[in-house]
Amino acid sequence: MKYLLIALGGGTGSLARYLLGTAITSRVGARFPIGTMVVNVSGCFAIGLAMTLLTERLQPHPYWRLALVVGFLGGYTTFSSFEWETYAAVREGGFWIGLANVLGSVTLGYAAVWFGALLARR
Repeated sequence: MKYLLIALGGGTGSLARYLLGTAITSRVGARFPIGTMVVNVSGCFAIGLAMTLLTERLQPHPYWRLALVVGFLGGYTTFSSFEWETYAAVREGGFWIGLANVLGSVTLGYAAVWFGALLARR
């Protein structure tokens, strides 16, 4: 049952990542990887919210964590894509784009985790 929950959550998270990322990229273009950044930051917010709720407030069955955090958010967040896009930007001469992507994703991601945890504790 655990593996099925992780697989279903991961597949759903991957689909959500793809749909959101492509929707953003189709609207604003692909020069700066804003779609990936939005997915990473929203995923950071979601993990801050979910883990705080699951471990401090609700304490549901452990399968919820497997389905939501390991599965859905594991499929949804795109850290490897973030790293590749940063590498590609720098490799192609876009040092400042790569740097902005790293600083923006890390800073906004941390802030989103903090805010998600804060919101969950209210």
